[in-house]
Amino acid sequence: MSELANQLVIAEREEIARGVRHLLADPLITERATPEVFDVIRRRRDPIAKWFDYHCGWALIVEPRLGYARLVKVRAAIDPTRPARRLRSGRAEFDRRRYVLLCVVAAELFAAPVTTIGLLAGRVRVATAEDPVVASFDTANRAERMAFVDALRLLEAFGVLEAIDGAADSYVESDTAKVLFRVDTTLLLRLLALPTGPSQLGLPTAEVPLRFDDVLVELTRERRYGLAAASGRHADRTGVSDVQRNLWLRHSVFRRLVDDPVVYFDELTEDERAYLASPTGRQLLRRAAEQGGFVLEERAEGLLLVDPDGIATDSRFPDDAGTAKVAALLLLDAMPGPTTAEQLQRSAAGILDRFPRWARTYRGDDGARQLVSDALAVLRSFGLVRLSASGLVTPLPAASRYRVSEIRTADSTEEPS
Repeated sequence: MSELANQLVIAEREEIARGVRHLLADPLITERATPEVFDVIRRRRDPIAKWFDYHCGWALIVEPRLGYARLVKVRAAIDPTRPARRLRSGRAEFDRRRYVLLCVVAAELFAAPVTTIGLLAGRVRVATAEDPVVASFDTANRAERMAFVDALRLLEAFGVLEAIDGAADSYVESDTAKVLFRVDTTLLLRLLALPTGPSQLGLPTAEVPLRFDDVLVELTRERRYGLAAASGRHADRTGVSDVQRNLWLRHSVFRRLVDDPVVYFDELTEDERAYLASPTGRQLLRRAAEQGGFVLEERAEGLLLVDPDGIATDSRFPDDAGTAKVAALLLLDAMPGPTTAEQLQRSAAGILDRFPRWARTYRGDDGARQLVSDALAVLRSFGLVRLSASGLVTPLPAASRYRVSEIRTADSTEEPS
């Protein structure tokens, strides 16, 4: 093979790996938001789609003319660490009202390809007023208008809405604001990544709150695995073929490997551990890591796919951009073993005293407790600690990677970043 051919092969391999990792960080990539990334995925869509389909069982939909790529990720378990967030300073989580308005707005956007914010608000007001379950949308209430705008801005970030004239934020101050939107209804249809659409269940609305857990199971049930997925942690395998079982084992294990920060063996089923230990499982694991551009880190306690370029994640740790993440890093040193929340609060209070100009939002009477709470949420989301029902905090093996043995500053009183 000539040198030029070698370079082309290497370039293609690197682009496939980049495309895989970009889609893991952001399952919806639009040409408008990230043209270079979308171009890579568009050109390498076949091998990238095969990688996700074979290893994870996830479909990749690429629409070159419409300008978006959608990875249809399905998780076996609910992940509460990735809520929708308001696109404002502080990036607060969506509350229940914002989620409701987001769903109603999305439903009403199918009415026309172009709309104004006033017309849309009116349709949402009528729809909620007629719904016996959903509270009516009150356009005269500023807090309601802000929640409504937060939903619109999230849809703008997804590329579903495009403000042709005006800005959505102007509606917060006045319900007479003039904003003209273009609606991408094809992309709107792709937002919901579920094997089963809610309308297919045919469940009366009144029964949804009573059978909510069952509804979630049905929405995420993937029929091609049969009972293999449903019996994941049960001994009963009646009616499960070997093909379905092996397919489910491969996809369930690799979904966790690419989607979770770290996978501990004690969190896997006996069958999943056996699959990873088998020659086939080991071979596929190394091949998937190589094709995806990951470095495979293997320890006695578990596995970690490390992205050396930091592309494949929407959240990083360590990260000096957030106070809670800095506190989480500092508190790791205060827990060499199982530690109580009270001990961590004393450590947090010591850190706050040591750096008086840092973490100003945690300076109230309850600041140390709140700082520990937020820091533990960070550590849990990255698989670094486990909390018991009694409140005992136990550091997990991966935490040792990030412990700070010494805080290096030019001045001992210098504030953390």
